[in-house]
Amino acid sequence: MNTCKFSENIKRKPIIQYYRHPPVILLHLKKNYMRIPVGYWVAAILVILIFSCEKPVSNGTLDGKLAFSADTVIFDTIFTTIGSTTKNFRVYNPNNQLIVVDRIYLAGSSSSRYRLNIDGNQTIQIEDVEIPAKDSIFIFVEVTLDPTNQNEPMVIQDSIVFMTNGDTQDVDLVSFGQDVHLMVVDTVGTETWHNDKPYLVYGYVYVDSLETLTIEPGTNIHFHKRSSMLVGGTLEVNGTLEEPVSFLGDRLEHFYDDIPGQWGAWIEYDNGGLYILGGIHFLNGSKDNIINYGIIKNAIKGIQLDSLASVERPTLTLSNTVIANMTVAGILAQSSTILANNCVITDCGTHCVALTLGGSYEFYHCTISNNYGVGSRTDPSVVLNNFFVYDGSAYVYNLYNALFSNCIITGSRGMEIEFWNTIDDKPVPGEFSYIFDHCLVQVDTLKTTNTDHWKSIIKNVNPRFMNTVENDYHLDTLSPAMNRANPEYSLYYPLDLDGVERLKDKGPDIGAFERVEDK
Repeated sequence: MNTCKFSENIKRKPIIQYYRHPPVILLHLKKNYMRIPVGYWVAAILVILIFSCEKPVSNGTLDGKLAFSADTVIFDTIFTTIGSTTKNFRVYNPNNQLIVVDRIYLAGSSSSRYRLNIDGNQTIQIEDVEIPAKDSIFIFVEVTLDPTNQNEPMVIQDSIVFMTNGDTQDVDLVSFGQDVHLMVVDTVGTETWHNDKPYLVYGYVYVDSLETLTIEPGTNIHFHKRSSMLVGGTLEVNGTLEEPVSFLGDRLEHFYDDIPGQWGAWIEYDNGGLYILGGIHFLNGSKDNIINYGIIKNAIKGIQLDSLASVERPTLTLSNTVIANMTVAGILAQSSTILANNCVITDCGTHCVALTLGGSYEFYHCTISNNYGVGSRTDPSVVLNNFFVYDGSAYVYNLYNALFSNCIITGSRGMEIEFWNTIDDKPVPGEFSYIFDHCLVQVDTLKTTNTDHWKSIIKNVNPRFMNTVENDYHLDTLSPAMNRANPEYSLYYPLDLDGVERLKDKGPDIGAFERVEDK
């Protein structure tokens, strides 16, 4: 592992320190110990295999079972001017004797958007259908949608169920209910996504290495369940204050506005292990990524970064972005680099920000608040780590720089910042450099007297947000964070997340939002 000198000059705008070392993926984080790392080539192969949209269709003799020309009927027509279309598939009897199908029916019954024509019969269910030996029947499927209804789910699913001699089989039905750019298990090169209509990712979309995906202001990207964006090259998200770029699930009903875990891919291993990919996952070698004015909500894991790609600039520059409502983590970085400012990261099942296996990180004017309400939470909002343990051996990395300046770090636990750099209460030998400068922090009994690490902090007090239940993290008029930020750093970020000037009143406020008093 190569090292580089950590700058001690904090009077100027800090520059992220860079380093190189091998890529590592963590299956799961746990205090003081890390689970087994997994090589990227394994993950890449499994990603390709696991997201294949087509399962094998049986076509041989099945001892009384049916076979189908397709196991999934996908209506991938974009419904711009009409709301219905028809497709068909065949049901085969591959056996040497007649089969009587006891019942064929729509699982969604009369409430389904789909209608069937089964061997000439217009119905949603039928009984005692005979299929001669080595013969087949046609089933026609029609779906009726309202493409102008913006509250229509983007994906409408049902299935046709076949019951034969006590055996149950089914064929899935999948329709896309709005006018979208459909990305089904897709690899993209250098291109631009426009805001003319939403993008729907079904499975995954992969930004190829050495390629750049640019996303225009106001673009909405929706992900179906178990879908992610994987970045091997470069991602440039160019949102604006007026037109942010959103990364959301594909359920558009109001009920799903703040429900975590709606999207994000995972890999299941034969031994029962589970590896969760980031909703936006920057793979080893990805570089020069920019997300400005993004909204990333309701995934299993928001952003994951794996390993440093460049010695000249951060792996990810994250600005003016909201990351909220994740089942696991908001940001998980492994041996990487992040430069973040004006970000709000809230309500995650484990960590809002996990900076692991060393690296170099700088966060300015960020609000990190974890009041995750779906089940219990035992992990801190922010964790810093520089090692993992595998097969009884500790592998140590250098945390060159973890700087939090003018940030709020709070939540429902007494201890919202933890350092995972010890084994059996003994520090591991790797570098572990961190500074919390002019921050409001929730750290319970943690000692914060060392001014090499803690500078002008406000400790264990309520930041007094306007309304966390309504996801409003602006400061109220009595907030202790008002006028308490370090102005030297605020000079480099003079506008808050709302575009409000920080330097016009008595002093800049800690966090992503500047309090504006009514005149």
